[in-house]
Amino acid sequence: MDSFIVVENIYLLVIITLISVLQNAFFAQKVERECNGQNTNTSAFERVSCANRNCMDAYPTFLAVMWCAGLCLSQAPAAFAGFIYLVVRQKYFVGYMGQTCQSTPGYLFGKRVIFFLLLMCVVGIFNFLLMRHYGSDYKDYVETITSAASALLLIP
Repeated sequence: MDSFIVVENIYLLVIITLISVLQNAFFAQKVERECNGQNTNTSAFERVSCANRNCMDAYPTFLAVMWCAGLCLSQAPAAFAGFIYLVVRQKYFVGYMGQTCQSTPGYLFGKRVIFFLLLMCVVGIFNFLLMRHYGSDYKDYVETITSAASALLLIP
């Protein structure tokens, strides 16, 4: 029964993580197709390869803050922000394949989502410390605010 409670608290995070793995496979396939289809010295290959590297560089940070936010504070807003990040990352990757200036909105929006997840982590840890040392638990209030604030991520 205890394992069911654990899975109940993380299943949305697991789903977003698996979707991100599929997205990484899609990105790798695009790079491989560009590599096999044309000369590897073309600008198209360079753009696809660079976009893939940039996405892979930010991937561990995304996973860490999404999981920390989900575990320390609230699973649903963290998973929602994670899903938004994956959509933005897809926009960044596709924009980078066209012209690099088309990827800028996706990059900036992705930074905002990462910052939101980081803020969720800090608030969750701070709430835990307050509860542990002073007996004050503000988790319900913070979850309500976070759930409402996660909808603000949709504003460009």
